[in-house]
Amino acid sequence: MIKIIAAIGKNNELGKNNGLIWHLPGDLKFFKGQTMGKTVAMGRNTFNSLPKLLPNRHHIVLSDVDCFNKSTVGVTVVYNSLNFINKCLLESEKDDLFVIGGASIYKMFIDLADELYLTQIDASSDADVYFPKFDKTQFDTEILGKGEDNGISYTHVRYYNRKRCKFKV
Repeated sequence: MIKIIAAIGKNNELGKNNGLIWHLPGDLKFFKGQTMGKTVAMGRNTFNSLPKLLPNRHHIVLSDVDCFNKSTVGVTVVYNSLNFINKCLLESEKDDLFVIGGASIYKMFIDLADELYLTQIDASSDADVYFPKFDKTQFDTEILGKGEDNGISYTHVRYYNRKRCKFKV
């Protein structure tokens, strides 16, 4: 299955200056719990924004250049969009694949995703990248939990794509 995971503000804000807008330890723990042991797919900027490789996860990275500052053990680099999508589709047949960003990668996969794991943050902020708009009427939802960090409330919501998922909540 292809799953998208993201934390978004009230106006679909994702990030600014190639980084997260909000520091929410509870959400980082949620992200880790969902993606641990899975394959994660991302663009080069998202990969380079990571402080280190995400432990116990295989990374698939779309890049137009070969300029990585981290060890490439556990990383598959793909250099064009079509090959990237195909590689991700193949990986998703073996096990869950999580698309973790950035904005252009989310847009590439929004119509292919079986599930979306969105942390809906009860705040807004100045951003330079946004999560793509999608038709929420095509999804069933499940509230997975709520939290608050640094005075900011958020809700973890799982969206099931009715057209792609073989089961309903």
